[in-house]
Amino acid sequence: MNYIWHTFFFNPIYNGLVFFVDSVPGGDVGIAIICITILVKLFLLPLSVSAARTQRVMREIEPQLKDIKEKHKNNREELAKATMDVYKEAGLRPFSSIFLLFLQIPIIFALYWSVYRGGGVPFPDINAALLYSFVPVPEAVNMIFLGFIDIATKSLPLAALAGITQFIHARLSIPTPVPRKANEPADFKADFARNMSLQMRYVMPVVIFFVAYSISAAIALYFTVSNLMAIAQEFVVRKHR
Repeated sequence: MNYIWHTFFFNPIYNGLVFFVDSVPGGDVGIAIICITILVKLFLLPLSVSAARTQRVMREIEPQLKDIKEKHKNNREELAKATMDVYKEAGLRPFSSIFLLFLQIPIIFALYWSVYRGGGVPFPDINAALLYSFVPVPEAVNMIFLGFIDIATKSLPLAALAGITQFIHARLSIPTPVPRKANEPADFKADFARNMSLQMRYVMPVVIFFVAYSISAAIALYFTVSNLMAIAQEFVVRKHR
C-alpha cells in the first residue's frame, strides 16, 4: 500500500508541484497548485467525460426507466433485467461517477501532504530527496497566492468559492428529482434516489465548503479550479451531445 501511495499519488503530485513552482513567475505556490490541478483534471478527462455523459444519458432515459418500472412493478427480477438492458443499450456506465469521486480522494491527500508535510519538509522548504532527476529545486518558493492569500493557512473566500462552484456544477450535472405524487406508493429505491440527488445538489456544496475551509487554502483552491473545469466540461458535453 505504501508503494502504491508513493508511486502513483504522493511522489507524482509532489514533483509536479515543485516543477510548477520552479516554472511559474515568482515561485507562486498558489499558481503551481492551479497548474497541477489542471494537469490532474486533464489526466482524468476520459473518466470525467464519461461521468458527465452518464449524467446526461440518465436524464434522457428517465422516461424509459419509469415505463419499465410501471410495467414490471410486481416482478423485481424482470425489472432489474429490463433496467440493465436499457443501460446497456444506452452505453451507460453507472459507476463511472463514483469511481471518479473515489479516485480524487488520494489526490487531494497527496496535494495536502505535499504542501504541509513534504516527506518531513513542508513548503516553502523543498525535500530534494523526493525529486525526480529532471525536477530542479526552485530558487524561490512564494506561499502568498497572487500577493493576497497565504496558501499555508485557511481562506474563507477560497472556501466559499469552492462551495459555490460545487453548487453550480451540481445544478448543471445532476437531474432535478421528481417529487413523489400524492397517490404514489412508497418506493425505497425511488426515495433513496431523490434523497441522494438532493444531498448532492445542496448538502455536498456545504460539505465542500467546510472541508476546504477546515483543511487549507491549498485544498480550497484545488476544489475551486476542479469545479470550474467540471462546469466548463459540462457545457462542452452538452454542446456536442
